[in-house]
Amino acid sequence: MNILIHLSDIIIPALIFYIVAYGLVSKVKVYEFFLKGAKDGLKIVVDIMPTLIGLMVAVGVLRASGFLQFLGTLFGTLGERAGIPAQLFPLLFVKLFSSSAATGLVLDIFRTNGPDSYVGILTSILMSCTETVFYTMSVYFLAAKVTKTRYTLPGALLAALAGLAASVCLTGLLFP
Repeated sequence: MNILIHLSDIIIPALIFYIVAYGLVSKVKVYEFFLKGAKDGLKIVVDIMPTLIGLMVAVGVLRASGFLQFLGTLFGTLGERAGIPAQLFPLLFVKLFSSSAATGLVLDIFRTNGPDSYVGILTSILMSCTETVFYTMSVYFLAAKVTKTRYTLPGALLAALAGLAASVCLTGLLFP
């Protein structure tokens, strides 16, 4: 086990050293390409910043207005039959938009129910099985200048639903 700990400590520096060494052997101006990549990265950050701010503000407004709690009560009875507690519906909705805001809801769920409860473990598995669909689509499509998303949204929502189903099944195995 100690070998894995030491290996994980050196893997990133070794990878960086390898990339720089390979660039030097290939007679590439490594530092100039690094600076060009950093400049391009900053341009992308500036381009997507309004979208990020808009998503964060929207999630904050929904959370502060009580709409997320309304969703929990609206879908709660239907979800309970499927093994999804009502308090997870706000998390499911927010996770589609912002992982940071979802983390705040996760901490609230842990405080209320505990991390080792059915709800706590379901929440943990759910957070690792789903993606921030709208955030990812807006950021990557904006950065790549994609205008026709075709089937991305239905496919991503279907994948999020599959992640939810997998989370419920896995948690059901732990809490028979």
